[in-house]
Amino acid sequence: MSDAPAPLFRLPIELRWRDLDAFNHVNNSNFMTYLEEARIRWFDSLGQEWVTERTAPLLAAVQMNYRLPIPYPAGVVVELGCERLGTTSVTLSHRIVGADGAPLYADGHVVMVWIDRASGRPTPLPDAVRRAAGG
Repeated sequence: MSDAPAPLFRLPIELRWRDLDAFNHVNNSNFMTYLEEARIRWFDSLGQEWVTERTAPLLAAVQMNYRLPIPYPAGVVVELGCERLGTTSVTLSHRIVGADGAPLYADGHVVMVWIDRASGRPTPLPDAVRRAAGG
């Protein structure tokens, strides 16, 4: 992702003691929690509906490349970008970096698909998400 455009969204996160594992670094499962928090905060920052009683996003796929263990104590930043914008889905790139932008702890992407809650079938992306992702 070194050639990726500037991130759409950046979320600083202060690590918690409870994030650590027996090896005294952040447990890999917490990386996913950091990504989830960044996605929700980005969606909320749009200032318009991205989830309704009729439609909702589902996580369809995740790719996570673990580059380095995250030591404690530390601050990290989750950066989100748009890799692909589809009709019913958006692929968001992600990076977890140190608070000053280095080192790179993890990178990859997630695919979010919007569905009709009643039918479970894909539905068009909300306009706010499409605009914010560059569409």
